[in-house]
Order: sequence, then structure tokens, then C-alpha cells
Amino acid sequence: MMEIKVKDKSIVTPGELIAANVKFSDADEEYRIKMNNGIYKKGSNVYASVVGIFKENGLKVIQLSGSYIPRQGDYIIGKVIDMSFSNWFVDIRGPYEAGLRISEASTKYLDTDKYDMSHYFDFGEYIFAKITDITDSKKISLSCKESGLGKLEGGIITRIDPSKFPRLLGTNDSMIDMIEKLSNTKIEAGHNGLVWIKGPAEGVKKAKEAVKLINKESHLTGLTEKVEKLLQGGKK
Repeated sequence: MMEIKVKDKSIVTPGELIAANVKFSDADEEYRIKMNNGIYKKGSNVYASVVGIFKENGLKVIQLSGSYIPRQGDYIIGKVIDMSFSNWFVDIRGPYEAGLRISEASTKYLDTDKYDMSHYFDFGEYIFAKITDITDSKKISLSCKESGLGKLEGGIITRIDPSKFPRLLGTNDSMIDMIEKLSNTKIEAGHNGLVWIKGPAEGVKKAKEAVKLINKESHLTGLTEKVEKLLQGGKK
């Protein structure tokens, strides 16, 4: 008898077991499963092949466009959405939230006897952090103990498709360095597609337009020249 392993309408990630002991009535049904982009069959089990929402009716996964799949070692920008006496919980724009323990929040000692947790990272604030661990149960751990990580103060947050992150950085950070230089801004970009920009208003506006252009035309040739022209006051 087929066993459904996840709840209907829940978010699933690639490789997650959807159903076990699946028996196919005929070749056509098996072919349909194999051709469905949201799932794949291995033996008598069915797994998710994309990040998406599981639909029990029809045994399928509806892909979430532009979804971020967390990986250990990724640098991300996240939003503080909750906290406990020793942890912050962070929305990282993925299928699961992440946790930041107070022991991993800074290279300095954070005195929670003197200040409450919100003194350091408050609700709605953004942080730049590194994913240090992902367990089999999808528990994601963050750290801000490296130089340059921590609270992102001021500035604005914009977004790109996570798949465009490498193009935004460029070879040896050449693209993002150019944007910072020509717009007179400071930029941090996360593997999860969130981008923080801080600087004078006009510079922030130009940098945001450049990020938007990269997100739209990352697959086209001559992108670097287009971005440079945009930042120098020319038309896209």
C-alpha cells in the first residue's frame, strides 16, 4: 500500500521522499511519473526533484519560481522573525527558517543579563550570515563570527533570482566591485538572492537599477558593458 510521507500542500525540497511503496498500474502511469518535472521515481519510492508545494491529489510538486536551496557554506542575508532566550530565528528566503545561536552571533561577548536579545538583533532587522550546518531534518544553523558578518544597518534590501547570484558577483567579484565603485555604495549579496545596498540616495538608486538589469539579462552577452554604461549615466 502506498504511503504518503509528507503533508498535502507542504513545501518540499529536492531529494525529499514523497511517497513509498508506490505501485504503478500500467506503463502509462509510470511514464507520467517519470515525465513530471516536480518528482522522480526510484525503485518503489517517489521523490521531489524541485523546491515546491506537494499536492497529494495527483502526486505532484508545483515548483516555486526562484526558490533558494540552502547549502552549507553559503553566505546569506536574512530577516529576524523570532527569538528565544538564546537564539534568533531567521527567514532566509528558503523553504525552512534558520537559527542563530547567541554563541555564534558575534566575535564579542553578548551580555544577555544586561541587555535582552532584541538589543543585538531585533525583529525585522537584516543580518549577513554564513550557513554552518544543515541537518538531515533541515535544521539550518547560522554564524556571524567571520569578519564582515553581522547586522546590516541602514541601506535598502532588493532581490534577485538566487540563480543569478554568481553573475552579480562576477569573476573574482569584478561585477559587484564595479557597481560599488561607480555608484559609491556598499553592497552585500547573499546566495539566497537578497542584496543589501547602502550609500547616497542617487548611488543606491543606480546600484539597484544595475542589480535589476543583471537579474533580467544575466544570460546575455555584453552585460558588463551594459551595466557600466547604466552606472555612468547612459541608457540600458
